[in-house]
This record gives sequence, structure tokens and C-alpha cells, in this order.
Amino acid sequence: MTGAPDFAVEVYQNEYLSVGATEVNAIVTVTASGAGGPAAAAGPAGSAAEVIIIDTSGSMHVPRTKLSSAKQATAAAIDTLRDGVAFAVIAGTDQAQLVYPYRHGLEVANDQTRAEAKQAVTKLSANGGTAIGRWLHLADSVFATQESSMRHAILLTDGQNMHETPRQLARTIHEVTGHFVCDARGVGTDWEVKELRQVADALLGTVDIVAEPEGLEADFRAMAASAMNKAVADVSLRLWTPQGATIKFVKQVEPTLADLTGRRTDVPPRSGDYPTGSWGSETRDYHVCVQVPAAATGEKMLAGRVSLVLPGPDGSETVVGKGNIVAVWTEDTALSTRINREVAHYTGQAELADAIQEGLEARKAGDVETATAKLGRAVQLATETGHSDTAKLLAKVVDVEDAKTGTVRLKRKVAAVDEMTLDTRSSKTMRVRRKAEPAEPTES
Repeated sequence: MTGAPDFAVEVYQNEYLSVGATEVNAIVTVTASGAGGPAAAAGPAGSAAEVIIIDTSGSMHVPRTKLSSAKQATAAAIDTLRDGVAFAVIAGTDQAQLVYPYRHGLEVANDQTRAEAKQAVTKLSANGGTAIGRWLHLADSVFATQESSMRHAILLTDGQNMHETPRQLARTIHEVTGHFVCDARGVGTDWEVKELRQVADALLGTVDIVAEPEGLEADFRAMAASAMNKAVADVSLRLWTPQGATIKFVKQVEPTLADLTGRRTDVPPRSGDYPTGSWGSETRDYHVCVQVPAAATGEKMLAGRVSLVLPGPDGSETVVGKGNIVAVWTEDTALSTRINREVAHYTGQAELADAIQEGLEARKAGDVETATAKLGRAVQLATETGHSDTAKLLAKVVDVEDAKTGTVRLKRKVAAVDEMTLDTRSSKTMRVRRKAEPAEPTES
């Protein structure tokens, strides 16, 4: 594919297990390089598609700058689209309306269509309720009108999904999963983090808060630019395991946390594909845990084989990177008890995210004891891992008495924006700081 990146796969683990142990952990680092540039930017017509979904419910008028900022942000995103990209704009209330183009489908970006779309956006007004599932359904229907390998949506809301049941939203998300990537944003503090995280996690996107409407334009521009820099879509992480072994979990652990375990598609014999979405020039880390049968001292086995697979336009596939996950049983406790630094780092990051989210849930429920314990543990972990940004966010929710031991007190009053910012950004992780790369990454 023209402009497609070069991929490299590296595996980091402690391959030594104690006698009787059955769990093998590894961090798989995937690096894509060389994407973008003039070749990718030119791209074949129709290779990329973008849909921008703006909440135009009645609450977007409060304050009035919210809708005007959303319009400016949408115009900025439209300007960021390169020529030849197919695009559309949707207005979302308790219904979903195609704002541009004026017929059902996508329009190809050029100077004229970008100007037409921006003019259509200026006419939007705020009225009605919120039904996010209907917005996603219309976006899916619009995407389906044209063959595009890279499909990306931006979704903005300022409120909770009041005009659909949780089951209706979940069903729609399930129906559109795998069809496009979606970055979800909440503006202000009246929306529900869990709802947008549900959308973003399923659609392999990101979720974040834009506290003030004035911040929307830069955020929209950045999301659209990131989408334009993607060069290949529908990349899968394929895991082969030997007879008797099973995959316990597969999680993306950097740059954000995302559990891919339930997204497996079986590829007989004994392999499974896990979706990773679209790629430009970037690096991501995945935590793979394999359950294997116990073996005798001195035995060595290939516990898993990792491949990165790109789909071809004719149904073919190309393997662009490989790595091995190995297990060796030993009685040497100095070897078997050594925790690989990459595995330890990301295990701590996952625990940090869980502690924050569970602590905030407990706080909302009025469970002071659990909230204090969980958020205290989060402070301790953030301190241990050098996660200074998260520590600063935590300090707005709890009074820290001793960061090293995680001794905290819940603040009596917490601004909604501080609590929601901590929640949305709890799933963002820090890359492990690596020393000089070892000659054999699997033995690090």
C-alpha cells in the first residue's frame, strides 16, 4: 500500500517460570515508521472517510458559546481534511440529521465542498434531546455508502444519553463495532464519562473532556489531523498458541488502556486476531497473558507466536512483523522471581486506572471507606511510577497526607470538572522508560 508504514514487533518478558507455574506474561511493542509524507497525503481517492458528529441538543445553548465553539471546531476539522477524503457532518439530538452533504452519503473534500460544509454548519441551532446510538447508527449508514479503508468519526456531546435506554445504546455500539474508529469528546461537565468511554473503547478511539468550549477548536483540529496521518487500517494482532495453551487476556497498555480480550476472532488452527485499528507512524504496547500447561524443570516451550497482519483489498493478508513468547521452567528462584520491568510497569498502570475508576465510583455512591482506600492506592501507585500528571489530578480530589503509603482523605468539595478530568484521563498511560535495547528482547 502506498505510504503504508514499516512495522516492527518486539517482545519483552521474563521467560523463566518456577516449577508448577502456568502463567506467561509478555509486553508486545509494535512500532510503525515511515508512514505519512506526500505519498500518504495524496492517497487514493476514497481511501479515507471522516464523519463529524456534533451534539445540537437544547443544552448546547447553555452557555451560548458552547454551540458557537462547536461550530468553529467543526469548521477547523473540515479545513484539516486533505483533498480526496470523503466526509460528512451529522447533527445529533434525540434524532440524527445529516447536515452535509445534502443527500445521504459522503462528499469528497475539495475547496468547494469544504466551503459548502462549513456554510451548512453555520446554520445549526440547538434544540431537542440526546440519543447517541442514533447518531452512531446514521454515521455507520453514511460510511457504508462508500468503500473506504480508513473510517474515522469525531463525536461531541455535552449531555447524558437521555433519549435511549442503556441497552439500546449498547446494542447500537455492538452493531457498528469494527466498522469505524471513533474519538469521543464531552464538553462541559453534564455528560456521563461511562457512556463515552463505552463508545470509545468499543470503537478503538479515545475519550476525553474539553472543560471549556473554547478548547474545542484545537482538540477537533488535532483529532482530524491524527486521522489524516493514518496510512493503513484494520490491522490485527494475531496470536498463535500451542495445544493446551489458552490466551488469558490481551490488552493495549500504551498510549491508552483498552481490553481487547473479548474482541478475538478465531483463525483456525489455534490462532486468534485482535483488532488494533488504523496506524500511522507510532508505537503501541500490548500486554499478552498466556496460560500454559506446567512442565518439568529445564523444559522450554513456545508459549505463543505474535504476528501483525494487514488485510489486502482482495481478501488476502500480509504478515508484517513477528515475535515469540517463550516459557522455560527452572528451579533457580533468582531467575523465576525476577519481574520483567516492562510487564511490571504496565501492570502497575492498569492497577492505577482501576483504582481511580473504582474509587470515583465509590465516592459517587457515598462509600467513603472504599473510595478512600482506592484513591489512596492510586496516589501511592502514581507516586511510585512517576505519573506526576495523574498525581496532580488526584490531589484535586483527595488531600494527600502521605503519598508513599497512600494515606489520603477525601476532599469535602470537589469540582465536577476535576473529578471528570481524573476519570477520563485515568486510562492514559506513560510509556516505560527503556534503557539500551537488548540484543534479544524476549530475554530482557
